[in-house]
Amino acid sequence: MTAGQQRLITAWRQLPAPVMGRSHYRSRYVVVDVEIAGASWQTDPLGSIGALAVVDGLIDFQQAMELVMVKAGAALEVAGRPPGQGSEQATGGGPSAEGLLEFLDFVGKAPLVAYHASFAARRIERAFAESLGVELRLPWIDLAWVMGSVFRQFGDENSRMDVWLAHFDIESIKRHNAVSDAYATAKLLQVTIARAARDGFETPASLIELEKAHRHLYQSG
Repeated sequence: MTAGQQRLITAWRQLPAPVMGRSHYRSRYVVVDVEIAGASWQTDPLGSIGALAVVDGLIDFQQAMELVMVKAGAALEVAGRPPGQGSEQATGGGPSAEGLLEFLDFVGKAPLVAYHASFAARRIERAFAESLGVELRLPWIDLAWVMGSVFRQFGDENSRMDVWLAHFDIESIKRHNAVSDAYATAKLLQVTIARAARDGFETPASLIELEKAHRHLYQSG
């Protein structure tokens, strides 16, 4: 990395940690979604990351980005290969440091929200560790688990996102596009924080605790 890139990483590391005890309506969440360039979500490379901010309970369309990790031609080549065979070589290298730094600057130290967050977290964190040597260590909120707890009469943690979108009559602009899916997830987050706040879960920290409690009950059962 260049000296300028190193300075950007240093500046990010020095940002204050997010205040997780504030109301949802005084907080900034960054909703993310990822798409895989290929047929196998386990072995093929990360194709793109979509991100959209929810600030003070509102979707901020001025704070949206898409980071393309694999060029379109390479993604088509990857998709045509058997899963896991040569897909990394088809990308022409890993994600650019500039793109990842742009994403880092966009996120800051905000809590990250995703549907089935463990998958997105694993792929994004690996990209940062391998390309920049950066450990994100940001709080993640898995909306699948939170919604399964808050709206348990309508679905559970294993429900597909499409089930929730249909239930709440939320239109997805283009499913399986990272930015569009981030937007759909942001709409679900808005519904969730409104209901969660009514039930006494009024902060980002309380959503994380709700998720942990629900996971514990699920694993115990």
